[in-house]
Amino acid sequence: MSGENSKELKSGDTELKKNVGLLSATALIVGTMIGSGIFISPKGVLEGTGSVGLSLITWGACGLLSMFGALAYAELGTSIPKSGGEHAYLMYTFASEKCKLGNVVAFLYDWVGMFILRPTMFTVMTLSLGTYMVKPFYPTCTDPPVLPVKLCTIAAMLFLAAVNCFSVKWATYLQNITTCIKLVAIAIITVGGLYKICKGNTMYIAEGFQDTAEDPSLIAIAFYNGLWAYEGWNNLNFVTEELRNPERNLPLAIYLAIPLTTVAYVLTNVGFFAVMSKEEILVSHAVAVTWSNYMLGVMSWIMPIFVCFSCLGSANGCLFASGRLCFAAARDEHVPKILSFIQVKRLTPMPSIIFTTIIAIVTLIPGDLSTLIDFYSFSIWLGYGITILALLILRYKEPELRRPYKVPLPIPVLVLLMSCYLTISPVIQTGRITFLYAVLFIASGLFFYIPFVYCKFKLPYSKRIYTFLQLLMQAAPTKHE
Repeated sequence: MSGENSKELKSGDTELKKNVGLLSATALIVGTMIGSGIFISPKGVLEGTGSVGLSLITWGACGLLSMFGALAYAELGTSIPKSGGEHAYLMYTFASEKCKLGNVVAFLYDWVGMFILRPTMFTVMTLSLGTYMVKPFYPTCTDPPVLPVKLCTIAAMLFLAAVNCFSVKWATYLQNITTCIKLVAIAIITVGGLYKICKGNTMYIAEGFQDTAEDPSLIAIAFYNGLWAYEGWNNLNFVTEELRNPERNLPLAIYLAIPLTTVAYVLTNVGFFAVMSKEEILVSHAVAVTWSNYMLGVMSWIMPIFVCFSCLGSANGCLFASGRLCFAAARDEHVPKILSFIQVKRLTPMPSIIFTTIIAIVTLIPGDLSTLIDFYSFSIWLGYGITILALLILRYKEPELRRPYKVPLPIPVLVLLMSCYLTISPVIQTGRITFLYAVLFIASGLFFYIPFVYCKFKLPYSKRIYTFLQLLMQAAPTKHE
């Protein structure tokens, strides 16, 4: 390596650039939320609700709750304009020189977020992409073989990691393009459905609230499935430092993105119900493809391509944000400091992107992701609830804190109550031991926090390893460190 590069590596004068404008910010939220779920299997909501009418209401209600959560996060993001999402807000609210509680709370969130939540989300999104890439080669199989699916999934992960390591602009361009493609797919389904309705084909959608489920636990499951499709509403908070004019663009992007996604989800379901019966939707493994076989004829091949691009965009948005959680946690020394370094030529968080990708690949290796998804649903709402609690504490603790955007108080209170319900409800309803494992895994983070963060114990040869990796990736600390 040249002397000039070596000097640059030590300068500490690198930083992430503000490459995310309003359009890219909106595309990051929309493009991450609209993934495979709405195209492949919206039947989860229908199974729980039992009727067309309540299904559509549930999709709208899930969008409203996601909007409320995002608005509360907009206040936190504009008041505490740091990347890292929940990590930054928990550190600011609870940490102090006298009290280490903030460090512990933020570390446990990082522990779960970096090793379970974000990798699981990234893995599920890319696994859907891998399945659709392989499916055409096995037309007679209900489910394609596992090995080629996982190999294609890993290839997609490595491709997205390469894009995000190479250029932030390339990653945002990819996000913008794939978001446009998936909106075109939604427009095709919506227009096709409305055309059938105008032609008088209302027999399925006219069923309304017929067969509505009366079991509250089934409706709760429907709500869970709907909220899973809205995951990603907080992604912009992970990249606040790269957002141009965050005081304006953070809340504005939320006001644009989440209503757009909610309307898109409701209209897509209307398009499905205009063409397909409830029974057909419930047995279909890929609802959008079945719909295209009915409506597009010889052009039905285009829908699987749309689904692939939709999965690609969602996975790209997830990785883009997930790398910033790792970056922020490392900057506060919750994980090795090298993960907060920036590639000096590309000005991307290369170490954190590579780390996140490796954890996701490891997550993919086990045969069954269902346990991780249960873990995800439990832990993510626990994290949301603690973060919203931090907002309410700051309202009391620091009433004079500058808040460029201030959400009406009933909204975070409602989100906190819903977070408590969505965290506790599955434990009571199912009683599965999975949730005990989740609590034990969260608590196990203390076995790493105490020696490595609180006592600052260093493993032998760790400095040499980090120096080698730093030189290999040509990475340097940010100027804020």
